[in-house]
Amino acid sequence: MINRQLLEPESIVVIGGSNNVHKPGGAVVRNLMSGGYSGVLRVVNPKEDEVQGIKAFHDARELPPTDLAILVVAARFCPDYVELLAKEKNVRAFIIISAGFSEETPEGAQLEQRILDTCEQYGCALIGPNCIGLLTRWHHSVFTKPIPQLNPHGVDFISGSGATAVFILESAVTKGLQFNSVWSVGNGKQIGIESVLEYMDEHFDAESDSMVKLLYIENIADPDKLLFHATSLIRKGCRIAAIKAGSSAAGSRAASSHTGAIASSDSAVEALFRKAGIVRCYGREELTTVGCIFTLPRFTGKNFAIVTHAGGPGVMLTDALSKGGMSVPPFPQDMAEELKSKLLPGSSVANPIDILATGGAEHLGIAIDYCEKAEDIDAIMVIFGTPGLVKIFEVYDVLDKKIRECSKPIFPVLPSVSTAGPEVQEFLKRGHVNFSDEVTLGTALTQIMKTPAPAEQNVVINGVDVPQIRRIIDGISENGYIAPDLVHELLKSAGIPTVPEFVSDKKEEVLAFAEKTGFPVVAKVVGPVHKSDVGGVALNIRSKEVLSAEFDRMMQIPDATAVMVQKMIRGTELFIGAKYEPRFGHVVLCGLGGIFVEVLKDVSSGLAPLSYEEAYSMIRSLRGYKILKGTRGQKGINERKYAEIIVRLSTLLRFATEIKEMDINPLLADEQDVIAVDARILVEK
Repeated sequence: MINRQLLEPESIVVIGGSNNVHKPGGAVVRNLMSGGYSGVLRVVNPKEDEVQGIKAFHDARELPPTDLAILVVAARFCPDYVELLAKEKNVRAFIIISAGFSEETPEGAQLEQRILDTCEQYGCALIGPNCIGLLTRWHHSVFTKPIPQLNPHGVDFISGSGATAVFILESAVTKGLQFNSVWSVGNGKQIGIESVLEYMDEHFDAESDSMVKLLYIENIADPDKLLFHATSLIRKGCRIAAIKAGSSAAGSRAASSHTGAIASSDSAVEALFRKAGIVRCYGREELTTVGCIFTLPRFTGKNFAIVTHAGGPGVMLTDALSKGGMSVPPFPQDMAEELKSKLLPGSSVANPIDILATGGAEHLGIAIDYCEKAEDIDAIMVIFGTPGLVKIFEVYDVLDKKIRECSKPIFPVLPSVSTAGPEVQEFLKRGHVNFSDEVTLGTALTQIMKTPAPAEQNVVINGVDVPQIRRIIDGISENGYIAPDLVHELLKSAGIPTVPEFVSDKKEEVLAFAEKTGFPVVAKVVGPVHKSDVGGVALNIRSKEVLSAEFDRMMQIPDATAVMVQKMIRGTELFIGAKYEPRFGHVVLCGLGGIFVEVLKDVSSGLAPLSYEEAYSMIRSLRGYKILKGTRGQKGINERKYAEIIVRLSTLLRFATEIKEMDINPLLADEQDVIAVDARILVEK
């Protein structure tokens, strides 16, 4: 519940405000005053008559009606203060800085619940507890530093961790990144990250609101809400980047299938971000770098020009861009020769353009002008520190002028933040950003460029027999891995092609099917989950006699109940799997199949239901995608049919939520077909 009293309070009271600015209560008062809060500021402190020049109330009961209360007192006092202020002083918004609640003890959780109950009873907004506060252009209700420069064109930053928010702000300020608002939601008892995005989405004004949102998330309490409002904001023109901490595979529970071993909460997060169009970052430097990129003019191409006066950084940036699938193309020969004639002798114009350590403002301007004219260049990178030979102020004046004049985005990489500190700061004061490390910039650009647009939310049901899927699922009476014939029926109902197969515990029936299908065939034991681990797979069986011997051997394997026989086919081994993640739904995985699933772990994830665009994006983001496209004379697979199977599987899962884990491994693919060879499905009702 975000209301006017929280965002634009006409009066604020700090409960626990003090004269000691080295403690949270004093620091909040200092920041409110230095931030130019224009409303009525009050302080409650039982031991002080005056706090930082403001008359102090000794008892909260003495207060007149107030809009917003900031609590900086011990946790045990907070519930009573909230009740008093909401009931008797008409306070309708609370920011609780204090810690000692659900993040620490069960008793603290009870205190937190009392606060929430009171806020819900009186219709109050609640930020926190256990947070650094709220920073807006209206009021600086935080106790920390730094206080970044605020303006409507800055970014909105929402964090689930107060201390981490401070470190991210430190990183941002050094780059010149400006902010519109900073939300530290703490425990997020009422207002979490999803709630803030919801408010920003539902009250969005393209003319006045920030177009960039940065998120630091430790827990996704409501994935559907996050997905819906992030997608909505991005479709309205916003750009969103986020860190999701605490998603390592080490934290995932053990599972009995390949999919379960790979899929973790991190896969769910990856899938959610991909579906929403959120750029995923893995550290604060990357997040703030992406935020800086978002403030520059948009571009869609992948060709960059690099202008530098130091060869090494230009080479490292070229490597980083190339690794991310971007290009630093050479200039046309005639243009390169013309440019070279206007630079100092020894300058390189191959792209990167090296104007040498002795090159100055004039040479930088000339190089940028040629990059602007080059038709196959989409954006320009300028790397310029201090060689101690030229006047940096003049160079940065030219860079400032070109950034404002050029139609192409210019990325300033100014590494000398110490030796040319005053010059860099003057450049930032003009409203620019600085990417002090070229490789971090290249990595951030890669993350942005590979993030797809928000996916359509429609369920693709063409070719999927939903009623038949439900009949099969409803007919299953026991939890566990279902029988091969039911697996075959489910895949058939979803329109997923399978290899003809037969299962029996009678040797004569198995031999008869093989003779009818034709040799060679494959035999697989039925019963054990990991067939290969127990010697339960025999390939390329070319005679009745060999099949008979393999049948006898497999039936002796512990837990064996039958033998499956299939026609032997060949092709590139692929994999599709899925795992149900609580709150997220089904996470669908795809990649190279066979043993490579576990060895290489080269998989992409998506959140069901999937569109064709999402399926293609998943396939093409695989590191082994070149294998699927065909390499060294080998033909590629039928990518369209692979994507079709991924989409149909996601639709099957959408209508069969009782499926908790499944994988199809392998699918065999060639340029004509993609066929499921082996699959297993775990059902829990």
